[in-house]
Amino acid sequence: MKKAELITQTCEFSGRVITVNRDTVCLPDGHQMDMEIVHHSGGSAIVAIDEQQRVCLIRQYRYAVADWIWEIPAGKIDAGETPESTARKELQEEAGVLATSWSSLGKMYATPGYCDETVYLYLAKKLQSTTIQHEPGELIDIHWLPFSEAIEWALKGKINDAKTLVALFRASEILKA
Repeated sequence: MKKAELITQTCEFSGRVITVNRDTVCLPDGHQMDMEIVHHSGGSAIVAIDEQQRVCLIRQYRYAVADWIWEIPAGKIDAGETPESTARKELQEEAGVLATSWSSLGKMYATPGYCDETVYLYLAKKLQSTTIQHEPGELIDIHWLPFSEAIEWALKGKINDAKTLVALFRASEILKA
């Protein structure tokens, strides 16, 4: 299938986390248009399940939505990191947990209408406690609750974070098997 063709690209903003470009593109149907695209290095997110079938959820303050939201541990992929190494690092830093069993839950696009961010999802099991290392400015409360309750929260709208919803539902299919 034919893809869009980039005609021109102008960097409008470059920051610590994102870059914003204004692209002029020719779409597969021949239509030409200007698009503002947010570029992000991507991230990894982890469904951590302990021996009691509890999942780690964090309640984190997110300034962009001016609210405390329920999420699974996750973080941005830094230069030189692989998605899995980021997942291992973030699980330890945010939840104080190491895992010896890792499975991929695939990837997802966070907001593909204007952003290229890809989030890689993992299921982590065989957990062991370690030291939490929250970064300055991270406001995080760690909670462990039955996996079935987390799915109920997702269905009832108590969890609204996209990566968390996708990861929980994908993990539920694996955990049923």
